[in-house]
Amino acid sequence: MNALTRPAAAGKAYFGRRYLLSASHRLHTDALTAEENRAAYGKCNNPRGHGHNYVVEVLVGGAVDAETGMVVNLADLDAAVNACVRERFDHVNLNLDPLFAHQVPTTENFCRAIYSLLRDALPAGRLEQVRVEETENNFFECCGG
Repeated sequence: MNALTRPAAAGKAYFGRRYLLSASHRLHTDALTAEENRAAYGKCNNPRGHGHNYVVEVLVGGAVDAETGMVVNLADLDAAVNACVRERFDHVNLNLDPLFAHQVPTTENFCRAIYSLLRDALPAGRLEQVRVEETENNFFECCGG
């Protein structure tokens, strides 16, 4: 079963959609020495940074609307993701975004930031989960909280 596939509870259905974006970052914190940063982040501490082609998966859930037959309007979801996520983060250095002024732009923090931005942009109770694939081997999920 895919991480974004959940059995539907009575009266509740889920819709997931994938989005692509590219961004760069450098994993580094002033709280650690240069040696500690290299030990903690390895090659991701490269002073010039590095980039990823991220896959962002968004899962929304709720009652199926009796008139439309949908959990969420696809156009509304796309508009929210484009406005809150893709326009803000696609082809940028995450270290320069104000959200990461006081935290390391790890993909864990990036995933949490996306969840927070979308939670506020989508109708209440609709956003279930955000999943970010950083590489074919690394993925991160945020389910609220």
